[in-house]
Amino acid sequence: MFTGLVEEQGRVTMLEPNGDGFRLRFAAVTVLGDVQMGASIAVNGVCLTVVDFDDASFAVDAVPETMDRSNLGQLTIGSVVNLERPVRVSDRLGGHIVQGHVDATTAVQSITPLDDGSFEYHFALDPSIAPYVVEKGSITVDGISLTVASVGEDSFSIAIIPHTAEVTTLSDRSPGDLVNLEVDVLAKYVERQLTLREVTS
Repeated sequence: MFTGLVEEQGRVTMLEPNGDGFRLRFAAVTVLGDVQMGASIAVNGVCLTVVDFDDASFAVDAVPETMDRSNLGQLTIGSVVNLERPVRVSDRLGGHIVQGHVDATTAVQSITPLDDGSFEYHFALDPSIAPYVVEKGSITVDGISLTVASVGEDSFSIAIIPHTAEVTTLSDRSPGDLVNLEVDVLAKYVERQLTLREVTS
């Protein structure tokens, strides 16, 4: 489980086929502080398992499903990614509950700089996740816990403060780029309970 508070940005140093999937290696610092074999690290919001590490990097294996359902399949050597270790029971939950399971990818539609130094990002909204995206609700974009500013029929927007832009990959995004989305898991459970009640009533 994660919180969507990015700890650092890593960089892809290796990307090579591994059976039907790929093995990726990321240069990092902070997330290596207590790393061990089998540990989980969220990469752009995707929960992955550490299969190898050294003093300056860690490696993960990504199966075809992971590469196809996330923007990890678009990474190249040198790509920058958001990294986060799992939350500890004693940690403050500064973001929201994030599982590291990507629900969909979507495209950045536009980025508008605002007078106060912040930015407004607009994203396309896939019908499959539209019911879970609500104004002032939580959503994870490339592993970043964010608040939905507004929702339209086929798009939604978020407001990004300068600090978030600086310490995450959002500052590198341009219109047309794909990002990973994970909706609030609580919304999924609520929908499931309501669906079951309708079936049994």
